[in-house]
Amino acid sequence: MDQVLIKQLKKINRKEKTILNTKENSFLKNKILPLVDKIQERVPEKLNSTLETAFYKSFRLFFEKGNKYIEKTYNKDDKQFEFEINDYAIDRKLNNKSIRRLDKPSNYSNIINTSFSVLEGSVLGALGIGLPDIPLFISLIIKTINEVALSYGFDYNTAEEKSYILLLIRGALSKTEQQKKVNKEIDSFADKVDHQKAGTINLEEQMKLTSAVLSDSLLTAKFIQGIPIVGAVGGIVNYNITQKIGRYSKLKYKKRYLLKKFGDSK
Repeated sequence: MDQVLIKQLKKINRKEKTILNTKENSFLKNKILPLVDKIQERVPEKLNSTLETAFYKSFRLFFEKGNKYIEKTYNKDDKQFEFEINDYAIDRKLNNKSIRRLDKPSNYSNIINTSFSVLEGSVLGALGIGLPDIPLFISLIIKTINEVALSYGFDYNTAEEKSYILLLIRGALSKTEQQKKVNKEIDSFADKVDHQKAGTINLEEQMKLTSAVLSDSLLTAKFIQGIPIVGAVGGIVNYNITQKIGRYSKLKYKKRYLLKKFGDSK
C-alpha cells in the first residue's frame, strides 16, 4: 500500500512543479499583455480598492452566513456518503482504479462549475455588469472548492478550513516566486491543521490578502466587463480563474488525503 501511495504523491508533486514553473505564453506576453497595459491606463484609480472591498465583503458574507445557501446547490450528505464509499474501496484495495473513482466527483464538479462561470461572466458582461456580479462569482468559487473538499473527505465549515480555502485561492492565482512561497505556506498550514497544531487563525487577515490577489487578477477584466457587449470577455476570464482554482484545489486536497492515508498506514 505504501508504494502505491508514494507513487501517487510523486505524481502530484510533478503536477505541482508544472503549475509552479509554467512559463508565460509568448503570444500572451507579446500580444495580449501590451493591450492589457493600455486598458489598465484607463482603469479608474479607485477601482482596485473598490474591487478589494467587494471581494472582502463577499467572503465575509459567505463565510459567516452564506454556506447554507451555497449548499442548496448540491447535496452535501450525498457527496460525503460517496466519499465514504470511495474511501472504503481504497482501504480494501488501493490501485489506480480506486484512485480514479475517488477523483471522479471533483472532476465532474469542476467541469460543471467552470462551464457555469462562462455563462455567468458572458451574460452579465454583455449586459454591462461588472462589479455587481462579484458575490455570485465568489459563491461559485467557494462552491467549487467546497465540492472538491467533500470529494476528498474534508469538511469546510471550520475556521481552519476556511483559511485553507483562502490560501488555495491565493496559491492558484499568485504568480512566479510568490506562488511558490504561498504553495509552501499551504502545505505547512495543511500539515498543522491535519495534526491539530494550527493554533490561532486570523481569518480576517486571510480574507484581506486573498481579496487583494483576486482584485489584482481581475482588475482589468472587471473594468472591461462594465462596458456593454465588450464585457462579454468576462466569460473567458471567469472560466480561466475558476478553472485554475478548481484544478489547484483538487491537487492540494488530494495531496492532503494521500498524506493522511500514508500516515495511517505506518
